[in-house]
Amino acid sequence: MNLPAHKIRTKAGRRPSGGAAQQRAWSFFGVMILLPLLSLPDQIASQTLATLNPYKVEAAYLRNFAHYVTWPDDAFPTSSSPWQVAVLGQDPFGEVLEATLQGRTEQGRSFEVVRARRLEDLPSCQILFVAYKDAKQRRAVLSALKDKPILTVGDAPGFLSEGGIIGFQVDDQVHMSINLDQARAVSLTIQTRMLEVSSEVLENGVIQKVR
Repeated sequence: MNLPAHKIRTKAGRRPSGGAAQQRAWSFFGVMILLPLLSLPDQIASQTLATLNPYKVEAAYLRNFAHYVTWPDDAFPTSSSPWQVAVLGQDPFGEVLEATLQGRTEQGRSFEVVRARRLEDLPSCQILFVAYKDAKQRRAVLSALKDKPILTVGDAPGFLSEGGIIGFQVDDQVHMSINLDQARAVSLTIQTRMLEVSSEVLENGVIQKVR
């Protein structure tokens, strides 16, 4: 289902009002939107997030970004090239990423997983999980890739301010933050639904709370 690009100003800054009960209801409602929206596998959606390996959840989201984000045509070598999902640094996923992507297709493309410890060894990719624990290394990588149509994803605190496009935190909920400025800078279009269920969006240099 194709959706138009989101104008975040229609949602930014809208916070739930009321007491603690309303806040808990809003959090529950947000999770109920997130899970079906990004089509987590049945074995994940049927469990509480608190009981899961967070990287199993993140792997499912990485897969679904190929549906909810649009890349420029020149991001792929050919019209039939597979999605290259890369992990840079010490891989936290293990076999989870291959298991999540195996047999899946999106927009007529299959998925391949590639890994590299160093940026200079990183092959061409469309989705990149930056696994470096060191902030200096992350900033160097994100700076080097700032002009390339690569969806950079990470779970380190401050990932957006370092130049990453999507930041994750997974506990009993999925907290997803989006750097709309950087996405636009590399011609990636993030669809409305992803932005609406994000916790915060960085736009025009300002981080705005969405929910």
